Amino acid sequence: MSDRVINFGAGPSALPEEVLTEACKGLLNFQNTGIGIAEISHRSADFDRFIREVEENTRILLQLPQNYKVLFAQGGGTAQFSAVVLNMLARYRSREGTTQKPAMDYVVTGSWSDKAMKEAKRLGIGEVNVVVNAQTISEDGKKTFNHIPDRDSYRDKFSHDSALIYYCANETVDGVEFDDDPKSPTSFPFASIPDDAPLVADYSSSFMSRPIPCIEKHAVIYAGAQKNIGPAGLTIIIVRDEWTNVLDSSIPLCLSYKALVDSRSLYNTPPVLSIYITGLVLRRMLEVGEQNGRPREKTLEYYGERTAKKASKLYAALKQGEARGVFKGKVLEGSGSKMNVVFDVVGGEDRLKEFVAGAERRGMKGTKGHRSVGGARISLYNAITEDQVDRLIQHMNEFV
Repeated sequence: MSDRVINFGAGPSALPEEVLTEACKGLLNFQNTGIGIAEISHRSADFDRFIREVEENTRILLQLPQNYKVLFAQGGGTAQFSAVVLNMLARYRSREGTTQKPAMDYVVTGSWSDKAMKEAKRLGIGEVNVVVNAQTISEDGKKTFNHIPDRDSYRDKFSHDSALIYYCANETVDGVEFDDDPKSPTSFPFASIPDDAPLVADYSSSFMSRPIPCIEKHAVIYAGAQKNIGPAGLTIIIVRDEWTNVLDSSIPLCLSYKALVDSRSLYNTPPVLSIYITGLVLRRMLEVGEQNGRPREKTLEYYGERTAKKASKLYAALKQGEARGVFKGKVLEGSGSKMNVVFDVVGGEDRLKEFVAGAERRGMKGTKGHRSVGGARISLYNAITEDQVDRLIQHMNEFV
């Protein structure tokens, strides 16, 4: 469609046009039911079949072991800041001989893990242990998260018997992420924690962009859909079985993993439209993988290759811009996100406005950084194509 712009926004983010076209049909007539998807009962047989397909395709794409449940919830990733604490501590308290206020370990590498840690402190039902805090002071005196710490610097600082170990795989605001390469010093230290550790990960902004490393070591993985796979309103939660069998009076039912499991994600009305569009995106991902010669279970490897290629091109253009004295990267080498590339435009706010306005004149929106950190931010989610990245790079190269 000629009237659509390229959306480099960090979320809600770009969705494939083919999916949006199909979703428009579903708004009027969902799978030949004669009822639109926004009108259909969430307890109807037609919707139940669809949500089970979404669950199955999630399992296929992630190659998820059978001892995990896939849950669909509302409240965004932010609601999970509280939900993971309440559910994990209820499970911990169910064990005999445990303390009243167990340790909760947080690896803080950016704005979102920092907020999650602060919510755990606010709830006051456990002792928060900040394993590492990567916040530093920038050259202009501002607090910043500009790197992933070397794993050797904190791998021995986890609590002996924690109720949860929390990290955020990719920090959308700050543009840092853990490396997928297990040999990298900026990868997460999976080898330093037991296989049955209560490991919790926020994967919101890199979910379904590539395989999840050591997925079987996680107790809980959650992700807001509004980055790579759908519109805002849906949170996908993946929970290992042993963390789904505790119902504690301290947990509101709308945040209880057991309540979601027992009701098959239908404890109350779920975000039906968001689930529908997400389901269409996952279908398309499997189709695209097959079109590119990949078996269904290898689809995310294909998307991972696409992600790496787009990011590599953009970081190369950023380095060229730094050499010209036009741009300045915000993140240290080896810590940069493949999803959210952040940088400053040299010359201050007026120059940033020129860069953003120039991008908009070329049909590209969403290039401005998060309000808390400023600068520029380019998000390379799955719906962004390599050709679209090339158009942005042309703008960067011509910006003087």
